[in-house]
Amino acid sequence: MADRKEKTFRFVIVGGGIAGVTCVEQLSSQIPSADLALITAGPHIKAVTNYKQVSKTLEEFDVEEQPSSVLEEKFPNLTVIHSAVKSLDTQSHSLETTDGRVFGYEKLCICGGGRPKLLTQDNPYVLGIRDTDSAQEFQKRLSKAKRIIVVGNGGIALELVYEVDGCEVIWAVKDKAIGNTFFDAGAAQFLIPSLEADKPERAALCKRTRYTTEEPAPGGSQTFTADRNARRQGTGPTEAGSALGPDWHEGIVLRGAEQGTRRVSLEYQCEVEQIFTSEELLKSPQQTLRPENGSWPVYVQLTNGKTFGCDFVVSATGVVPNTEPFLHGNNFALADDGGLQVDDHMMTSEPDVYAAGDVCTACWEHSPMWQQMRLWTQARQMGWYTGRCMAAHVLSEPIELDFCFELFSHITKFFNYKVVLLGKFNGQGLGLDYELLIRCTKGQEYVKVVLSGGRMVGAVLIGDTDLEETFENLILNQMDLTRYGEELLNPNIDIEDYFD
Repeated sequence: MADRKEKTFRFVIVGGGIAGVTCVEQLSSQIPSADLALITAGPHIKAVTNYKQVSKTLEEFDVEEQPSSVLEEKFPNLTVIHSAVKSLDTQSHSLETTDGRVFGYEKLCICGGGRPKLLTQDNPYVLGIRDTDSAQEFQKRLSKAKRIIVVGNGGIALELVYEVDGCEVIWAVKDKAIGNTFFDAGAAQFLIPSLEADKPERAALCKRTRYTTEEPAPGGSQTFTADRNARRQGTGPTEAGSALGPDWHEGIVLRGAEQGTRRVSLEYQCEVEQIFTSEELLKSPQQTLRPENGSWPVYVQLTNGKTFGCDFVVSATGVVPNTEPFLHGNNFALADDGGLQVDDHMMTSEPDVYAAGDVCTACWEHSPMWQQMRLWTQARQMGWYTGRCMAAHVLSEPIELDFCFELFSHITKFFNYKVVLLGKFNGQGLGLDYELLIRCTKGQEYVKVVLSGGRMVGAVLIGDTDLEETFENLILNQMDLTRYGEELLNPNIDIEDYFD
């Protein structure tokens, strides 16, 4: 491969998602003269816009799809190569793209992202939602659908179930509560009744939903009925590529084929046992699986023994690191979750190869208050820090692990509530050695604090609590809070006055 090199760049970054683009921006600002290439499969890149530092570690930003020419205009030293990577040869420091071209690099950063962990491969009735292409495909198929089954309990599943309209949704979650990745059962219970209320009017482009709920019988399902009374029009972007942002459903009309109300039924603590077509179902020995009235294109048997027919299944069960094109013939150390192992300078086990974002796994000794979660905020932080590390190594400058890895922090929105997660927000890795303080005002806010040894180690804030900065400080400075006890969350005490 080495003798076919078309050109050798000082830096090559693979992947036009947030991690890759942020890495390009950082490298270009650190070494403006360096020859830089971004290899990306799609014509669009993901750019961070409206970036705002909310506190020491919390940041808010929007993610926008932009043509890659925007980057090239901004950085004259940058070449964007539109192709996917076919193979990597770390010994000769070269990459081959799927269109047969070969490029050399001095330093390489892999930002290949993740791919959906699909329930089953190559089943036309199973759809994973990962990028704008699959989101568009989902929109198209939803417009003809009367019932879908959503499997999964992460961010995409939460948003999807909330946004879909005019279609019955059966939501299968493997946990006892919704949103397990992000919060505990208490927060889930706070969010579910809050769905009953009329929602406040959102910005002009958004829609409003009214929910009613039926309480589940013991061991049964939970059902919501929604009445939409505002619509929005718009079309989504069309290009394939990197992961969707937290507002991926903005500007796409998620409407099914049914008019009027919609129902969401929750099936807890179950997973998919089998997926059948209607023909397979008729032939199957399990005639106990007799379909309910009517015939559906596909049937899903859950581990709780129930079988449902639907138009299609949405697999929203998370992502796996997209390392595929880079492994063959190389000796990358992989983490247990399949990610490329990186050290505290974001370097992989192969010389001059770095990785950032969903494709990598942070294998340094973490700060006690930080954990890796494959989220947009971390993709941006890792891309930014990797760019700094690559520049520092080339310029022979020392570099320390960035402060953003001191404390896990994430801001997002679920069910139209602001959600802030800090530190060990679900008691991750603490065993039984922690206690919780909780304050909950129905329909308004849910505040949970995780204490260990009298010190705050994590928090979940749902709603406009304005406590994030105070709590961030308390977690970072590890002050002993024993003497405050329950008073810490007393709504009549202005806690900020105590600790600012």
